[in-house]
Amino acid sequence: MKTWKFGNDVNTDLITPGRYTITTDKTKLGKIAFIEYRPEFSKEVKSGDIIVAGTNFGCGSSREHAPVAIKAAGVSAVLAKSFARIFFRNAINIGLPLFVCEEIDRIDDGDLIEIDFETGRIYDKTKDLILRAKPLPKFIQKIVEKGGLVNFLRSESYV
Repeated sequence: MKTWKFGNDVNTDLITPGRYTITTDKTKLGKIAFIEYRPEFSKEVKSGDIIVAGTNFGCGSSREHAPVAIKAAGVSAVLAKSFARIFFRNAINIGLPLFVCEEIDRIDDGDLIEIDFETGRIYDKTKDLILRAKPLPKFIQKIVEKGGLVNFLRSESYV
């Protein structure tokens, strides 16, 4: 899938500006992802595309709007050197997989990559390069596979 490269400290207001957080409609949120920071994103992103970022991705507020907007835009995963803790938690809770990858600088905007979600292996087709990301723990993989924490709990008869 195509990559969308971002830098360090991409905060939740850059992902979903505060003035748009009056809605919880996923379709609307998907259309405003990065609307002021990278306006072409929501118009050009395709289902399955992947965000690649530097350190501290998702810092800022604790609103779930940011990961919801990213997932609703069609993004299949986010790779970054590091994530803000609350963003990481919110993303997993809604079933958006995140991967920590120290080699992120080797991936460029627009590269075509594939991620093995189970092992964290990243294949950059554009450069014929194999990178490694830290795979999610098995129990978190199960939460993501079910589409988020609520669906996971329902499937396990907890709710």
